[in-house]
Amino acid sequence: MWDRFVAFGMQALGAIIVLIVGYVAAKLVRTLLRRWLAKTNLAVALQRFITQITYVGILVFTIVATLARFGVETTSFVAILGAAGFAIGFALQGSLANFAAGVLLLVLRPFQIGDFVEAGGVSGTVKDIQLFTSVLATPDNVKVMVPNAQIYSGVIRNYNAYETRRIDLAVGIGYGDSIEHALETATGLMVGDERILSDPAPVAMVSDLGDSSVNLKLRMWVHVADYWDVSFDMTRRVKEAFDDGGIEIPYPQHVVHMAGGA
Repeated sequence: MWDRFVAFGMQALGAIIVLIVGYVAAKLVRTLLRRWLAKTNLAVALQRFITQITYVGILVFTIVATLARFGVETTSFVAILGAAGFAIGFALQGSLANFAAGVLLLVLRPFQIGDFVEAGGVSGTVKDIQLFTSVLATPDNVKVMVPNAQIYSGVIRNYNAYETRRIDLAVGIGYGDSIEHALETATGLMVGDERILSDPAPVAMVSDLGDSSVNLKLRMWVHVADYWDVSFDMTRRVKEAFDDGGIEIPYPQHVVHMAGGA
């Protein structure tokens, strides 16, 4: 009995030592990993996930090693954990798809917080990027939570990805008006606006001949922050300048020829 008691005591002591060392090692690795990840460009949510999953993984390994010190058959235990993980993964395959897409969004960064994007069938400003969903605020300030798998599996349009954007403004003039005069008037408006960039230079051109108007296209490059203000202002200013210059912006119209009757 004494020999058995000593043997069990040594096993218990060894298990306690393994448990303490594993716990200390898990905390130490988590701290060092957290400091190292803080120096990288990874998103904060992804940093927290990596450190936490590493911490839990070391603890699980420590518990398995502790059970092995008591003579527990760890192979069966690991097999049970694997089967349980498979069952949980199968039941939560939709959530795992969102999780995988969330990790890719945080690593590849097709957009960042504050960008205006069109993704997952929703247009809005990105407020938060989480591991399972992304939070967007629509232009009328409605909070929308979009599953990350829905975002990553579709087309993503990021309107803030580059510093500049091009405005394409379409306007029609009457067939009896001077095309040259209309182009000069529109070009003068664009060149005189300080918000419109000179490189690339603004351009006014004839795009096509419509049923009731000669259609012009005004192209101008602006900084992203000025896009909507310049777009709205130029629409109004072109209308006012054409009115002052006697240039008609015609309504849609059809010419009907009546056949003469007896």
